[in-house]
Amino acid sequence: MRELWENRDRGVLIMANEKKSTMEPQTPSWQPGMQLFLRLSGWIGFPVLIAVVVGNYLDTLYHTDPWLFLLSVGIAFVVSTFALIHYGLKEMKRIESEYPDKRN
Repeated sequence: MRELWENRDRGVLIMANEKKSTMEPQTPSWQPGMQLFLRLSGWIGFPVLIAVVVGNYLDTLYHTDPWLFLLSVGIAFVVSTFALIHYGLKEMKRIESEYPDKRN
């Protein structure tokens, strides 16, 4: 005989059998989406922030006011774009393999 209890306060699923009981943690439904959002947002924000700092430093070092700054920010946008495409395609392939019957 098998029984199933849900403990919503802790977010765990408890499955009890006559001989043993196991606890399996359940991930909230919003967590994968939030992880993807943060990962992709990081690929937009961090390269641009690094490019701003490096570009300002290089402009003050070589007295090439705004050109190295603009060049570094442009390179950061290109890197961000390719990273977003790469991780977006990777995530779409993962979702398609996870849900093959829900295509289209």
